[in-house]
Formats: sequence, structure tokens, C-alpha cells
Amino acid sequence: MTEVIYNGSLDPYFNLAAEQYLLEREDSTPVFMLWRNSPAVIIGKNQNAYAELNEAFIRKNKIKTVRRLTGGGAVFHDEGNVNYTFISPKEGAKALDFARFCAPIIDALCDLGAKAELSGRNDIEIGGRKVSGNAQTVYGNKILHHGTLLWSADLSRLAGALKVDPEKIASKGIKSVRSRVANIRDIIGSDMDTSEFINYLFSRAEAPFREFTDAEISAINRLRDSRYSTWEWNWGTSMDFSAHRKARFGYGKVEISFDSYGGVITGISFGGDFFGREDILRLEEKLVGTKLEFNALKSVLCDVNAYIAGADAADIASLILSF
Repeated sequence: MTEVIYNGSLDPYFNLAAEQYLLEREDSTPVFMLWRNSPAVIIGKNQNAYAELNEAFIRKNKIKTVRRLTGGGAVFHDEGNVNYTFISPKEGAKALDFARFCAPIIDALCDLGAKAELSGRNDIEIGGRKVSGNAQTVYGNKILHHGTLLWSADLSRLAGALKVDPEKIASKGIKSVRSRVANIRDIIGSDMDTSEFINYLFSRAEAPFREFTDAEISAINRLRDSRYSTWEWNWGTSMDFSAHRKARFGYGKVEISFDSYGGVITGISFGGDFFGREDILRLEEKLVGTKLEFNALKSVLCDVNAYIAGADAADIASLILSF
């Protein structure tokens, strides 16, 4: 019999840790869990966070970034987005069998009057609009499958937080991310709020749900603090890459080229028509080994005015991060 869990936490660090906890425990009972996050971007295990996300928008709007255990693309979560997780023994199931786990979700949406269907590799669509993205991973003898359900999410934040791959959008003949996605509640004209939608999904499970015990919460929090809330896991595991940025300020044009590995600057050079009292080479040397993180950059750039007259540390840090 499937164990049905309601995870009432809105902490995205805790919630991704909860999936790992359930996946790694010795109990092989199948699990179905529903959960929500406060505003967060959840990126795929193999993604470069700097290439996928609008760092300035995320920082300004206090949106958390969390790396998950599964592959696939980045997704935006908020309280209007309902997330579901299936954890099942691998035996008798193919790896990356999206149809199997999406089927009960599609049935639930269809019974609400939505003509939902699995589209492409891992999306659920209604009338050509994406309402759910799904991802999977195999861990030992278990499969973890999770997905999103856009019920009443803030789609303007979704568009602002995620960068769009121009080739991916062009290949679908659509101009923007926002034109591809839609909230289920709007499509079907439902009066349900998010809590009522969650209760509806639980009613489909035909089994009582439970919440995490105090002992489980303690174990999950240990994972949260040691992995999911850390810069090293969420940003530092990004692959090596190079970038070139330029901007014109009141004190002149600034061009920056740098290489990085693991979210840390390995080499950097400045150019432009600015003036400075000190040799810019000294600033470049100071920045090598610095995390590509706003506060870390700002700290090292505290005396940037000596190298680029009139410059502000926050401006140069933001330019470095403006991928």
C-alpha cells in the first residue's frame, strides 16, 4: 500500500531534502507526497545555474535557488504551484518511465474537466499550454519521480526568474516562456483555491495522508543544512564556463572577461576607457578564487574605486553576474 504524505513546509531547502530522505531510507514502501514551496527556482542536477537563471531578478525578489537530485530544466515554484512526488521500487518499472507516473495526475486533471495529456518527453499540457513539468532519477532500487502543477502561480515571476534558451523557444515557434505555460485553474475556470486543489488530489489517493514525525523532521533538517541550503550545492556545482560582459557607466565603459570553475573565478580581465589610480591587474589578481556570489564579489570589490575611478562595488559585482 502506498504511503501518502502531506509535507506542509514551504521551505524549498527542507522540501528537496525531504525527497532525498524518503529516497534513501531503508523502507521500500511506495510514497506519494504533495508539497509547496515559497518562491524558489528549482534547477536540474546537471544544470549550470548561472546560464539558466536571472541572478539579478532572483536576488532582488528574494527568490531561493535550490538544486534537485533529478535532471531536466529549471522550474519556478511559489505557493500557487503544487508539487507531487512518487517514490517507487524500481522492480517492474522501466527507468525514466514518465507515462506511468504522470497517468494518475492526468486522470485527476481530466476529471476536473481539463483535457490534459502527456506531451513530448516530460510535460503535461492542456490545450497546448504547459501546466506541469516532470523529472525522474533512479537511486539504488528505487525511482524518484516528481512534477509541478501550475494551479495559481505568479507567472510574471516565472518569466522573470528563468532565462529562455532562444533556440528552444524558436524550435517550438513560440516567442516567450510565458506564452507556453498557464495555470490550470484559469484554463478550467475553477473556483478552487490551492488548498482545496491539494485536498482534491489527496482524495484521489484513496488512503489517509500523514505528516512527518519530529524524528523525520530532524533528519531532514540535517540534510537541509548540510546540502540543500548551501551555496556549494546550489551554485558551486555549476560546470566551468567563460563569460564576457560590458556596460557603460558615468565613469566610462567597463568590459569584463572571466573564466570560472565550480562557481569560482579562475581568471579575469578588465578593459574599457575608465581611469584609475591603481593598476587594474592588482584587482584582477584579488578576484581570482572569489565565488560568483553577489556579497562575496562586493566584499572583494570594496576598494574598486581605486582601480576604476567612480566605480561602485555593487555595480561591478552586478555586471559580473549579469549573464
